[in-house]
Amino acid sequence: MKNRNEIPQSEKWAVERIYPDQQSWEADFLLVPGLLEAAAAWEGRLGEGHSALLAFLQAEEKLSRLVDKLYLYAAMRQDEDNNDPLFQGLRARIEALAVEANARLSWFGPQLLALPEEQVQGYLEQPELSLYRRMLEDILRERPHVLSAPEQRLLAASGEMGGAFHNIFSLLNDADLPLPSIEGKDGQPLQLSHGNYVPLLRDPDRPLRERAFRAMYQTYAKLGNTIAGLYSASVKKDNFYAQAQRHDSALAASLFSDNVPEEVYTQLIATVRAHQPDMAEYLRRRKALLGVDELHMWDIYTPLFPELPLDFTWEQAKSIVLQALAPLGPQYVADLSAGLENRWCDVWETKGKTSGAYSSGVYDSEPYMLLNFQNDLNSVFTLAHEAGHSMHSYYTRKKQPYVYGDYRIFVAEVASTVNETLLSDYLLAHADKKSEVRYLVNHYLEEARATVFRQTMFAEFELETHRMAAEGKPLTAESLCQLYYQLNKDYFGDEIVVDEEIAWEWARIPHFYRAFYVYKYATGFCAASALAQGLIDPDAEKAVAARERYLVFLSAGCTKDPIDLLKDAGVDMSSSEPVDRTLTMFGQLVRTLE
Repeated sequence: MKNRNEIPQSEKWAVERIYPDQQSWEADFLLVPGLLEAAAAWEGRLGEGHSALLAFLQAEEKLSRLVDKLYLYAAMRQDEDNNDPLFQGLRARIEALAVEANARLSWFGPQLLALPEEQVQGYLEQPELSLYRRMLEDILRERPHVLSAPEQRLLAASGEMGGAFHNIFSLLNDADLPLPSIEGKDGQPLQLSHGNYVPLLRDPDRPLRERAFRAMYQTYAKLGNTIAGLYSASVKKDNFYAQAQRHDSALAASLFSDNVPEEVYTQLIATVRAHQPDMAEYLRRRKALLGVDELHMWDIYTPLFPELPLDFTWEQAKSIVLQALAPLGPQYVADLSAGLENRWCDVWETKGKTSGAYSSGVYDSEPYMLLNFQNDLNSVFTLAHEAGHSMHSYYTRKKQPYVYGDYRIFVAEVASTVNETLLSDYLLAHADKKSEVRYLVNHYLEEARATVFRQTMFAEFELETHRMAAEGKPLTAESLCQLYYQLNKDYFGDEIVVDEEIAWEWARIPHFYRAFYVYKYATGFCAASALAQGLIDPDAEKAVAARERYLVFLSAGCTKDPIDLLKDAGVDMSSSEPVDRTLTMFGQLVRTLE
């Protein structure tokens, strides 16, 4: 694994365009207390008239935009090397200041809601506040869940403590976890890492896959009690905040901000479980095609048809993705191409770098993508995925004012998965061998398995752990492993040996510290499948109309509730139909494998 100074500058993200150096960051950091005082000065004065409300909103926006920018820089620099104490310190400082700001301004919601309803409605009719009308109406929707000003301030002040569980897990997982070396193909030691683990599971060498699988989960098992204690505390934190704000459950509290009905979550689980026979059929065919007596958990990721070349350079990956996204129009492709050449991406895995991939950025920055590129097809799909997030952010911030310049998490995975679906379609259309078609069909099936079946299993795990904690049942290493092991058996059935080590997989999933997030990958995949089919409709007129609707969706930010934004784009996620249709297609494709 390389050190960061060995990576070409052109293949590292341009963090210096946020702040050229630490001194510039420190100068802006010193401005925050003054901006906070200017916003806090309006406490108790909202009743003076609509101009007082407008003045507070403008002061709060100025503060928030600066804090966002300061946090982005510190977080990106820490993610470059989690072992660097300097940027750990910067991030901790801005997080603490952000928590202080949230606490100092937590009076806003309670005081707005304490005003007579007719007075607030009068404010909303004022032209000067027209920009903020939807945002203010969203706050008014929270009336049953907003506490008194002192109580709200107390909850806000606990934000740093509440966010500690995710941060501690990240430090443990990315910096301190002692992943072992395993025996490589050549008999020499091979250092296991978060970046090479999935590529090792995709390797044709079955004993190598098994060694990587067992070594990974045996490592987590050694820290099982510690991680179980950390996760248990995180779940209890979620339940505490939900109860404190008078929500029926942590799930209800999580879905409230997106205004998503609980039925969307529960019907996803029910619909995916109903399609378990399709997953069983897939695993039966996988076992036959691999020619193994028993199918194990380390056999799931390896391609069934490895004839397709798997090596891609970074330049090839960019070119393929840009060609694949042509159905989104020439302007989309040109904008993304410029961003890729202008160092939106941090490309390679390096020592101490945060694992995985993400798209980040704030209203006053470019979008940025953290990658850990591995020169394989999966990395090409990851680029397409994160580019979808980044272009969603780019167009939203270009079109919308700051107050609506972001989008809800419920729709966040739609843009990324549309890009992956278009990439699959492009590669299939350009495949010139039957083996390539088979490979790509299997790749799609794997995406559906991992994104719909597996993420829904994660979602059910989260639902059950929060229920257990709410009922006073202990979340121990033993109980968590028992639950997770049984869910694997339920979702994958008797066609695979559910190896005992898989019971520890829950311990390495960082998303579990952002409760009730992962279901959105599954709903996003299903919504994206429907939208992508419209973009590549053989009827050119219909395809253009679908593209125009979709580009409006990408630019809409949070101007509407997520369910309504998707309806405008052409898919209704309040019904089970998109999930059922996606999994029906999964079952049909499974039957083509032979």
